[in-house]
Amino acid sequence: MAERGIPFRLWLAGGWLMLLCAAALLAPLIAPHDPLAQDLFLERLPPVWLPGSEPGYYLGTDSLGRDVLSRLVYGTQIALVVAILAGGAACLIGSALGLIAGYFGGWPDRIIGRIVDIWMSFPPVLFAILLVAVLGTGLHSVIIAIAVIDWTRFCRVVRAETMTQARMDYVDSALVIGRSRGGILLKEVLPNVLPTIGVLLSLEMGIAVIVEAILSFVNLSISSDDPTWGGMIAEGRTQIHFAWWVLVFPMIVLFFTVLSFSQFGEGLKDRFDPVLK
Repeated sequence: MAERGIPFRLWLAGGWLMLLCAAALLAPLIAPHDPLAQDLFLERLPPVWLPGSEPGYYLGTDSLGRDVLSRLVYGTQIALVVAILAGGAACLIGSALGLIAGYFGGWPDRIIGRIVDIWMSFPPVLFAILLVAVLGTGLHSVIIAIAVIDWTRFCRVVRAETMTQARMDYVDSALVIGRSRGGILLKEVLPNVLPTIGVLLSLEMGIAVIVEAILSFVNLSISSDDPTWGGMIAEGRTQIHFAWWVLVFPMIVLFFTVLSFSQFGEGLKDRFDPVLK
């Protein structure tokens, strides 16, 4: 059977995420203005294609005269840092515990299962707000809060997938030839669970972006002056009738980013999942 090509949605989602990465890395070069610079004489300028705009302010300005496009570009840095660090930490913790619980079973499975049940009994967003309030505002607190809350998502799914793989014939064959259980877990089971972990990680990165935006919206992330998509949405909500672009553009970028993380994960699963292949 001929190998399938890369799904089109994987190209689209990957292209958008690569664009965000380029914007984050090259922000000082491509941002037309300082994202923190204020000029009240330039407040609420409309986007460049509308009457009353000013050259160089392509997406307009907010109520303090700050350039919306520059703040979007620099906000990408914060969003991707949270997505990568928080999503990666949750993935490592949850996947490791899920592999142990699903493969070895017995008392490790019972203990980890009880911890997951207790952890998931708390509403995640409220739990995140509580943790940030305890740890103090700041990017590190947001990352820790997301990782502490969302590792359970990985643990439950990876445990179920590991239990399925552990019953496969290749595991029995490896045991017959004398392979250690730890070696089988790392070299035989883990590679077959990786597509599922990849999908979960991609979804979690999108969730991390949303959670950071929510915390920024309620002013529990970094400083309210720093450019974050959630902070821009919070500000734009108060002036939607006077400067709609302050609200609409960060919402569009946030929507496409979360959608791209989701579709990228699903596309990776379609492309590389050994069962589907």
